[in-house]
Amino acid sequence: MKTEDIQIRDPFIVPRPDSDSYLMYGSTDPDIWNPPATGFDVWESRDLSSWEGPVPAFRPPHDFWSDRNFWAPEVHEYRGGWYMFASFKSSKQRRGTQILIGDSAKGPFRPHSPGPVTPGEWECLDGTLHIDPTGTPWMVFCHEWVQIDDGTICAIRLSDDLTKSVGSPVTLFAASSAPWVEPFRDGKSYVTDGPFLFPIGDRLAMIWSSFRGGAYAIGVSYSDTGVLGPWQHDGQPLYQNDGGHGMIFRDLSGQLNLTIHTPNRTPHERAIFLLLEEHGGSLSVGT
Repeated sequence: MKTEDIQIRDPFIVPRPDSDSYLMYGSTDPDIWNPPATGFDVWESRDLSSWEGPVPAFRPPHDFWSDRNFWAPEVHEYRGGWYMFASFKSSKQRRGTQILIGDSAKGPFRPHSPGPVTPGEWECLDGTLHIDPTGTPWMVFCHEWVQIDDGTICAIRLSDDLTKSVGSPVTLFAASSAPWVEPFRDGKSYVTDGPFLFPIGDRLAMIWSSFRGGAYAIGVSYSDTGVLGPWQHDGQPLYQNDGGHGMIFRDLSGQLNLTIHTPNRTPHERAIFLLLEEHGGSLSVGT
């Protein structure tokens, strides 16, 4: 299949130098908004254009607590194992990020944490793994605008085995604090989606998504002091043409890439790949 043939939101790429290939995951149910949810798939490519698959990466066990909104799977290698962070929801339980474990990068993945590691009383989504310079694992995630109007991005420590959170979450910033963000729909709600952290020199960059001019967009924020900030926001979005929920990776030639989905309309979502440039510790989309 070609990239333009694959309906996918929240694309996530894992480069595999050992096999000279890339794995791609994402929100892949034809209707991700309504139950029943199916699971997550994985594709493989050598050129980020033609893909083999899909192969099932996660299918819920019969007693799994969630039946809807299987969103935004990320796959991370950690201490020799492969872990999937993904968002789930049910009619009886708030949306949250649960951690899954697989025998390989392709899975199949199975529940690792007993349930969501985000606060149970919060509506949360889009947890991503960050390992700080001391080797401590953190999860950065969104406290959703649907519950608090002005969505926030938060961080919480994880146990070394990634089975649970440790301590209380720390709010890093609210969506409205970024100068490029505009209200969503009702004129009072501000969205945070899809944080992803990436080191740029001595700084830590975070890309995340919201809305500008009524369209989905992605911005970048920077911290000089690690995951807890303070975070400074670029004044303009990195991409604002109705696309977002991205991640950053280096391709097999070492080039920095951004992948996002666009347009932000079901069932037309597709992954695209944009070259990134680094200038003095800041990121921009290449020309």
